Amino acid sequence: MNLQNLFAMQEKLDQHIIEQHGLHNEPLLSEKLLALQVEIAELANETRCFKFWSNKGPSSKEVILEEYVDCLHFILTIGIDEKYTDFNPNISNDIIKSNTTDQFLNLYIDLNDFIICSSKDHYETLFEDFLSLGISLGFSEEDIERGYYKKNMINHERQVSGY
Repeated sequence: MNLQNLFAMQEKLDQHIIEQHGLHNEPLLSEKLLALQVEIAELANETRCFKFWSNKGPSSKEVILEEYVDCLHFILTIGIDEKYTDFNPNISNDIIKSNTTDQFLNLYIDLNDFIICSSKDHYETLFEDFLSLGISLGFSEEDIERGYYKKNMINHERQVSGY
């Protein structure tokens, strides 16, 4: 996965949003962190991994991938804001082996740790555990990249059309 390309694309989208909405010099980290929490919840909802009371299966792989890359957009933009864009993720097999519900709970712990102490180590852990979740959900790095490119284009179009 070409992370530097994803960060560059995200930075262009961020600049477009800042220009479009007049957000120059506005501190947006709290909003981005809350947005990531909401997007992680939306992703979990589409997987239905925690819905032990229901017989209904997960949404389609395409819907789950779209929710997954929505999260990725916010993880990337948070990294850009904090200047944590230069690293090589190390995906843990231990995380991949855990069940999906536990992986989601772990992401919330990672995000909370980052909120409390916005260190590069906490950011990298969040990013790596998020990538591990994607692999557990059946996505290859190519799937994730392709999904990101598609959604990034949609997000640019949304900004142009007044979303």
